[in-house]
Amino acid sequence: MFLHNLKYELRTALRVKDLIFWLILFPMFLGIAFKIAFKNIYTNVAKTAVIPVAVVETQDDPVLHQVLEAVSNGDDALLSVQYVDADEADRLLEAEEVKGILNADGRLSLTVLQSESSIYEADVEETLLRNFAEQYNMTNDVARECIASDPASAQAVIESLTAEIKPVTEVPLTKGNPDFMIEYFTNLLAMVAMYGSITGLHITIQNQGNLSKLGARKCCSPTPKSVSLAACLLGSMIVQTICMVISVTFLRFVLRIQFGGNLGLIYLTSVLGGILGLSFGFCIGSIGRFQTGTKTSICFGVSMLCCFLSGLMIGNMKGIIRKHVPWVNKINPAAVITDSLYYLNIDSDYRRYIVTVITMAVLSAVLILLGFLMTRRKKYASV
Repeated sequence: MFLHNLKYELRTALRVKDLIFWLILFPMFLGIAFKIAFKNIYTNVAKTAVIPVAVVETQDDPVLHQVLEAVSNGDDALLSVQYVDADEADRLLEAEEVKGILNADGRLSLTVLQSESSIYEADVEETLLRNFAEQYNMTNDVARECIASDPASAQAVIESLTAEIKPVTEVPLTKGNPDFMIEYFTNLLAMVAMYGSITGLHITIQNQGNLSKLGARKCCSPTPKSVSLAACLLGSMIVQTICMVISVTFLRFVLRIQFGGNLGLIYLTSVLGGILGLSFGFCIGSIGRFQTGTKTSICFGVSMLCCFLSGLMIGNMKGIIRKHVPWVNKINPAAVITDSLYYLNIDSDYRRYIVTVITMAVLSAVLILLGFLMTRRKKYASV
């Protein structure tokens, strides 16, 4: 009886046009749009950005001028320098026309604009400026000591000083893909997984006599509801798995998106995410006796809210949520899915990844159990 129900569940699911569109075709269209919109942004902008900075001097420093000239010229220039007075520097910083002020009075100190809206304690550009100032001060101190002890070596020391400070030194922090635009594609996979909630919702609709004719017939059937529900769940999980595999394959091998990390684990994570999304819809569908349209609207709305909080629409939204209400995305299914893919890409070990996988498995089990209990308890005076 179980296999009979499973066979017809698979045949029914594959005939649903909405499922084909939302779980297969729509992610493809959106993935192509992302690819076109974000093409070469990381290479052309993030990797080649020159940091505008204002320099305020209390006395003329030829060594500093040579160093700043060295890091401001060439294809790999780090800084775009403006020599101004203190008032003008403050105005430029307040207007965000420069990223920082380098105050030169024998040593370099950095002034940056403090922003409460920043999702990180210090962004990349501020970190680069701080490292530049620290390296200059350390090298300059050594040079002054050498010059004081041997004035004849002054020119050689200055040349050594300017040669040592390189504008860009490539030090890979991860073996994964450092392109921050990859987060939009991991969020796209999370969206496909969350759209699986519609499939989970249909399971409850097909097993509730007050929502569909098929549900009424199943309620009158001698087949135990537990068997029918289990067959529906397994059949839907198989269909959702196929959709997730198609999405990952299309993004990776057709659009050439480099997710980073082990490809097999990326498939596994996506499949687990799809099961989590399906479980989410199954649980929502089993709550209350709302009509089909109402439950569908709730399911879509909550799913899109989860995707929004994980960063699908606004790239830094996850960081903002993590700073102000960190507990939200710890239970947000879409955020858990994107975090697991992020850890696969960035981390050299699997500790944080394993935690997110366990979280997905536990959330799926809890949601399925709740949905199963609430759906089986429904009784009808007449159907």
